[in-house]
Amino acid sequence: MESTNKNMGSVNVVLMAVAVIAAVVLYNSAYVIDETEQVVITQFGRIVGDAKKTSGLKFKMPFIQKVNYFPKNLLEWDGDPGQIPTKDKKYIWVDTFARWRISDPIVYFQTVKDEFSGLKRLDDIIDPAMRDLISAYPLVESVRNTDRPMDTFEAIQGQQEATEGEETPKRAVRYRVDLGRTEIARQIEKQAREKLADFGIQVVDVKIKRINYIDSVRSSVYGRMIAERNQIAEKFRAEGQGEASNIRGEKERDLQVIKSQAYKQAQEIKGNADAEATRIYAAAYGQDPEFYAFVKTMELYKNTLEKDSTVILSTDSDLMKYFKKSSD
Repeated sequence: MESTNKNMGSVNVVLMAVAVIAAVVLYNSAYVIDETEQVVITQFGRIVGDAKKTSGLKFKMPFIQKVNYFPKNLLEWDGDPGQIPTKDKKYIWVDTFARWRISDPIVYFQTVKDEFSGLKRLDDIIDPAMRDLISAYPLVESVRNTDRPMDTFEAIQGQQEATEGEETPKRAVRYRVDLGRTEIARQIEKQAREKLADFGIQVVDVKIKRINYIDSVRSSVYGRMIAERNQIAEKFRAEGQGEASNIRGEKERDLQVIKSQAYKQAQEIKGNADAEATRIYAAAYGQDPEFYAFVKTMELYKNTLEKDSTVILSTDSDLMKYFKKSSD
């Protein structure tokens, strides 16, 4: 009985050991790939089979084979800003960026190994291509896409050409653009794609992120831009002041017209009123002219003769006729 139990215990131990070994072997032979990854299997440093690009649960030979993961989605490359002279001897800072992916993980593993080394390859290929193309063309090629007229004024030259009493001429600035910024970026992308294909790398997009003058030139450029804008602003202010003067002149003219018309109407009303008053007086006093002459004479005595007044008049004077009548 005891020997039977011992045999059963030994069997259980063996089974557990086998289960553990099987679990370890299964754990080392299974691996998972998600949607953003791709895998290259190596055995003693040599590539085995094709690259695994589909997601899911995969298996390999345990212990002797190794799983090498590589990203399958888009990756970023951000170049270091550099000072580059253009064809017209303008020194500028150019900052570029790119998006890339690992198109052939086997070639990538054989030539580059890891993402850090891949970024170094991009530095070595994109930066020289960008420098060659930027320096081969004038500055305007890297700034603009077309040679359409710019919506701006040559204010200083325009004011010099304007004669007195004429409006400052407006002139559209034109530049000759043969290639343009977008095409330069496309050619950088094309050159980089051709060279990086040997490393299993696909360049998806290259763009110029920023272009700026170097520090020694930037301040003078900004000063010139500010001066030109101030010149244009001064021109607009002068035009506004002239328009304001015209409006004020028209206002004063209209005000004088209104005052003249109002004065004319007031005088006409006063004249009509005086005429109507005279007519009424005439109609009233016309009923008794003798009484009217008597009242007006009494008003004249009242207004001209005072207590100490001395008047020497002939008795035949019309002014004294009522005194004469009263004395008679």
